[in-house]
Amino acid sequence: MNIEGISFKVTPDQVFLVAQPVPNRQDLSGDVLHSLLMSQGYGDCVLDEVAIHKAAEMCKIQQSVFELAVAKRIDATIVVSVRPDDMAATLTITCARGGKAASVPDVLAALHMAGVTCGIDTDALERACQQSSCTDCEVASAVLPQHGSPAVLQALIPQTVDRQPQINDHGLIDYREHGVIAVVHPGDALMRRIPSTSGFNGQTVKGQVLPAMAGEDTFFATPLDGACVSNDDPNLLLAAVNGQPVRVKGGVMVEPVLSLKEVNMATGNIHFDGTVHVLGEVVQGMKVQASGDIVVDGLVDGGHLQADGNILIAGGVIAHAELRATGAVHARFAEGSLITAGTVIAVDNMVIDCILHSLNHIVIGANAPSRARLVGGVATAAMMLQVPWLGSAKSSTTRVVLGDNPDLTAKYAALLRRIEVEKTSEATLNKLIKQLTSTGDPKGLLGRVKASRQHVLQVWGQMLIEEVELKKELAVALTAKLQANAGVEGSVELSFGKLTVQLRRDFGAGTFSVDPQTGVIFTSQNGQSVLLS
Repeated sequence: MNIEGISFKVTPDQVFLVAQPVPNRQDLSGDVLHSLLMSQGYGDCVLDEVAIHKAAEMCKIQQSVFELAVAKRIDATIVVSVRPDDMAATLTITCARGGKAASVPDVLAALHMAGVTCGIDTDALERACQQSSCTDCEVASAVLPQHGSPAVLQALIPQTVDRQPQINDHGLIDYREHGVIAVVHPGDALMRRIPSTSGFNGQTVKGQVLPAMAGEDTFFATPLDGACVSNDDPNLLLAAVNGQPVRVKGGVMVEPVLSLKEVNMATGNIHFDGTVHVLGEVVQGMKVQASGDIVVDGLVDGGHLQADGNILIAGGVIAHAELRATGAVHARFAEGSLITAGTVIAVDNMVIDCILHSLNHIVIGANAPSRARLVGGVATAAMMLQVPWLGSAKSSTTRVVLGDNPDLTAKYAALLRRIEVEKTSEATLNKLIKQLTSTGDPKGLLGRVKASRQHVLQVWGQMLIEEVELKKELAVALTAKLQANAGVEGSVELSFGKLTVQLRRDFGAGTFSVDPQTGVIFTSQNGQSVLLS
């Protein structure tokens, strides 16, 4: 579209209408000039409608050339915002109105003016400029530090015995059958130390360093009996003697292994600093005491076993045998025996007329889920008893006690007594301070008495923290459960702490638990609950 005598002159900021006098030209209107501006490519500018209509009126009476600004040219605006923590920068572009559009170099210059020099996303810049406008588009972000990884002690012997039981979220120890004794020889690799790493520093969008935290370092413990660090590789732990590898905090030690065909009158009682492996039986009245594990491939027929580690019996435990382990006890079956474990008692098959006591849980019948049974005797577990069949119509009463941890209860009682002693001491010292303050202190005792009272208060405070933690542990006993995977038969006496119920009828598969507000509850496998007390 063209109109004779009308043209436009462009400056960086404005568009001017230039009008030449033309004889007999048809009168122009503001709308016609507006359309002319649009057709000439000035529609993106900020048109001044008042000036456009004024120009149309001036064209009607003009006698000479005139110029009149009819539009403004506005460049794109670029605004960079940096987060207060300098961890990111955003970009807002307001679209150009007939002026210069935002370009990547323009945006980069604005970022540098704002102090943003690092973590710039050039792809995001290009997209924003291609779109002509954007609002709070993130175009730069801090490079986060890559913190170092901690050192790792990687066991190289899969069969290593771990004397540090793993406890899950329910307070139950993750028990797994240990199997046979693994034996290593001098020079065998036991464990590799993978050193920690220092990591890589990061930086804010303004280039400030974000320091990386080095990984926590861990070294082999010293000493580790039966093991030594390689002379050629300080990160490799080797066996120094023949024996059983045992995982301990900070490494692997190698316990000597005493291997015997049988423990009887010929061998005498065994007291050994290490692991004892009996290939046959432990007969009536014989004793085996070990600082490590005791493994018996045959029966324990009335023998007495005590281990600071685990006791593993491939055969059964019969005839008034006694087994006591700081760790776990595992046997194929048990009858008429006493078994005590610091972690788990696991019996594959039948348990008849035994006294079982575990500071965590008792698992019966893991390998015989349809026929294994606990019959008669007393089974005490701090957290859980799992058994396919509990009780029998042909046997005497089977007693089960859950939530009982005598060691923890004794520890709590002893702590309360100590707290009372400190409380009494504090009261006595406080009384003495008041007396010395009011009557005078000729011997200069007041300072020492105040220091003693302060020390007592500190000890008392630590004990109160310990009391809170012990209360939490004791509260876990309220979650103790009896899980009968097949059912309950005959006479069963079930106790949760001081709350006891007599089960005089049969139950199907389900779980017995206690609600402090209501009492003992049986929940069947289909989810139905019955209050028993």
